[in-house]
Amino acid sequence: MLDANLTAQLKTILNDKIVEPIELVSSLDDRPKSTELAEMLDQIASLSDKVTHRRADDDERRPSFAISRPGTDISVRFAGIPMGHEFSSLVLALVQVGGNPVKEDEETMEAVRNLDGDYEFVTYMSLTCQNCPTVVQALNAMAVLNPRIKHTAVEGSLFQDEVEERRILAVPTIYLNGEEWGSGRTDMKQFVERLDHHAAARTAGKLNEREPYDVLVVGGGPAGSAAAIYAARKGIRTGMACDRVGGQVLDTMAIENHVSTVYTEGPKLGAQYAEHMNAYEIDQIAGVQASRLVPGTDGELHTVEFEGGGRLQARQVIIATGARWRTLGVPGEADYRNKGVSFCPHCDGPLFKGKPIAVVGGGNSGVEAAIDLAGVTEHVTVVEFMDELKADDVLLRKLYSLPNTEVITSARTTQVNGDGQQMTGLEYEDRQSGEIRTLDVDGVFVQIGLLPNTEWLKDSSLELTPRGEIRIDERNATNIPGIFAAGDCTTVPFKQIVVAEGSGATAALSAFDEMIRTTAPAAIVAS
Repeated sequence: MLDANLTAQLKTILNDKIVEPIELVSSLDDRPKSTELAEMLDQIASLSDKVTHRRADDDERRPSFAISRPGTDISVRFAGIPMGHEFSSLVLALVQVGGNPVKEDEETMEAVRNLDGDYEFVTYMSLTCQNCPTVVQALNAMAVLNPRIKHTAVEGSLFQDEVEERRILAVPTIYLNGEEWGSGRTDMKQFVERLDHHAAARTAGKLNEREPYDVLVVGGGPAGSAAAIYAARKGIRTGMACDRVGGQVLDTMAIENHVSTVYTEGPKLGAQYAEHMNAYEIDQIAGVQASRLVPGTDGELHTVEFEGGGRLQARQVIIATGARWRTLGVPGEADYRNKGVSFCPHCDGPLFKGKPIAVVGGGNSGVEAAIDLAGVTEHVTVVEFMDELKADDVLLRKLYSLPNTEVITSARTTQVNGDGQQMTGLEYEDRQSGEIRTLDVDGVFVQIGLLPNTEWLKDSSLELTPRGEIRIDERNATNIPGIFAAGDCTTVPFKQIVVAEGSGATAALSAFDEMIRTTAPAAIVAS
């Protein structure tokens, strides 16, 4: 299962990191995947004298295995073979169950240890999902910190009957104590926020205790990360508050246009942002969302308020809250989100194996999604509002070369149909004839652009465009002195990672320049 290079790396990790004996306890059947899993577990056990493997067949999901610390209640379980994006989750689970410390801030870990109750989590994931490891690793770590928390990560492709019974059409989907609890990327802090009713008050109190910053960056994506780094390098007190470090980049699979890097993936780039910021004195506050901007007047501090309470103040504020996927805004879309309506072809595509699906949007992202999905699904229909597709020629040539794709143009999507539990079809209006037509598809992937995350600014007197973008000048300054903006939430014309990074750098340099000019002492008059 594991090649020589991977085996050598894993052997080093296991022998360096594991301090307590661990046991791999498998439940297998006669399927070939069970044979593969048994071989992999035997191989892992052979790499360290602190790891053993035995077959118990004590779990109904097969193939599956638990990673347990003998003599304790600490255990996590994988149902399936955690390779692909989940191999890192497997390695972390091995070393954490084996006694290597969980890497998280002490306050969050203490909150996990103090959770009162029994929590049985099940995460449905796919090996191609870049968001799933965040959930799997967070819950596994929580199970190590608090043995009353149990977690099983289920590879959906190997447990199709269970996936179909629960009508799971998006990953990661999280169940708690037998009931659907949530979906999408969720880190440990966010789990604590939902499970611990006192977490929000503690977070608000911690925010209010912080001294004002010279520069506060709101947002942690490419623009926010670059802004924080450039500000901190000037030696000024810098803070960054965001929902998640990396922002929407974390939801991006293949990145092939980031200068100096031929190919990378979103989660890897997001981790590099975090690593770079950790090299500087940046007060990073993740897991918070801004709810209101109160600009200071006549030299007063600007104030940013956050959901759940709490506020931060700064002399200069850089807004870099990015953008999110634009929705269709039609009946049925919200009802069947994650039940057929999806936004991530890489994450959710495997769940539609052998099924007909549609992609709404004929730009680069839509056509790339269609090409990707054509290799998994039965048939892909691209639905485009305009009279022709807007994607690059090279992508169009590839799309039209595929035997199981078709394109419908001049089509206005009007409704998502469903049976109350999952999506069953898509309706659209033929803009030439006015006729309403129906596509019998099991899923739709919406790829129609971005909306800026600026709703929280509408009462701030900050100038926004009708689309909600923050108006900025060539120095990334807004209409309010001391407040700058950068990245996809602004009027910058091209929504690209490298453009956002440059925008963040410009905003930070402009904020520093304004700060030193407005705080310089008065001119000395010679006597």
